[in-house]
Amino acid sequence: MAWPPEPIRTERLVLREPEARDRVTFIEMLASPEVHAYLGGPRPRDELEREMPEVPERWPGSLVVELDGAMIGQILLRGATGHRRPAAAGKADLGYLFLPKAWGQGYAAEACAAALDWFDGALPGEPVVLTTQSANVGSMRLAAKLGFTEVERFQAWDAEQWLGLRPPAR
Repeated sequence: MAWPPEPIRTERLVLREPEARDRVTFIEMLASPEVHAYLGGPRPRDELEREMPEVPERWPGSLVVELDGAMIGQILLRGATGHRRPAAAGKADLGYLFLPKAWGQGYAAEACAAALDWFDGALPGEPVVLTTQSANVGSMRLAAKLGFTEVERFQAWDAEQWLGLRPPAR
């Protein structure tokens, strides 16, 4: 799969490779208690300031979600090679983080759908998995909207986790 893809455009958003100008927003997301409520908690801002590279998260599968020229979130679409669940092994794994100010406006659904459409074109026939805490109601709704169905629930990181599968596009 060629990486990075050309920027992916939707009606309102652009999905693109991270750039140096996104560093501040990455730090804001990673330090946010709201963003990391179901992800093990935020990281200390001073630690992020010291450790974050000038151009953050620049690796295959990481896409910045941009609205009106500013980063509002990140899509992660990568191999689930290190996944603890056998049902996920060898499949692509979808993840996402969005700033709280972007919640509730359909941006995550729009961005994830666009990333999945791109993925279906780049790797036709490949299924995708998604894991979220079952307590994360918003993420569970988004997974259903994107076509993920439950494969299993399991305990990890002191909480019940939900593993969903999106079958390959036809």
